[in-house]
Amino acid sequence: MYAQEAGAFLRAGYAVVATDYPGLGTPGPHTYLVGPDEGNAVVDSVTAARRLLPDLAPTWFAVGHSQGGQAALFAARAAGRAPGTRFGGAVAVAPASHLDAMLPGVIAAHQPGSLAFALYSLAGLSATDPGVDLARLLGPSATRTARQVFEECLIAPHPALARTTTEQALPLDHTQLAFVGDKMAAYGNPDRAAVHAPVLIVQGAADQDVPAAWTAQVARNLRALGSPSVTERTYAGAGHDDVLGRSFCDVLAFLGAHGGTSAKGCPSFRPEHG
Repeated sequence: MYAQEAGAFLRAGYAVVATDYPGLGTPGPHTYLVGPDEGNAVVDSVTAARRLLPDLAPTWFAVGHSQGGQAALFAARAAGRAPGTRFGGAVAVAPASHLDAMLPGVIAAHQPGSLAFALYSLAGLSATDPGVDLARLLGPSATRTARQVFEECLIAPHPALARTTTEQALPLDHTQLAFVGDKMAAYGNPDRAAVHAPVLIVQGAADQDVPAAWTAQVARNLRALGSPSVTERTYAGAGHDDVLGRSFCDVLAFLGAHGGTSAKGCPSFRPEHG
């Protein structure tokens, strides 16, 4: 899916660079959904690319999906970390948001497949905030499950996650959920500060992972905070993944309108997974 999109950008005349985020290609835990870390990493990847290829055009864009959509909005605020460049704008496709609602939602949904993302988000928070003690929050049994997820890089479906209920894997009371949710939102909600560059927010109306109502609220909040240029595109019937292919021509038009390459035609694509 992402390889298809990267290839479409290349065919349209863009250079594509991607960060692996702290803790994935480097030692230490990944600070999953910690916005400033993600945004800084995106901008630093631009600096690294220009050191390798000094002839790259000075205008660049942050384009991301889901976690990457959240990162694109944080990268827009950190664009000054790449001196000598011009930031053209951010494209946030189904950006992660409303992180204060994540853990209660995972628990209430009773879907083991969501547990890995919830546990990774807790690990990212504990790696960032010394006031969050993961072992103390989870207790011995849930901590063992979490460690297996982290050590083996588990994703659903997996027996280790299917054997436990959401309440067992996340045994947090209401006070703990509120405490953790407030922390996650403070570090990761992408709509708590204005973005002073053009923004395109893309959303599939049928998205089951990032609700369309949440993304619409992100756009409203960004505008209310003084963001001067926030454009929304919602695609009827599109889910979390297939919205990438559905929206690509509009994304390309947005980039072209803000200093990017003016592509002849649109090399759209249909994601292999929808």
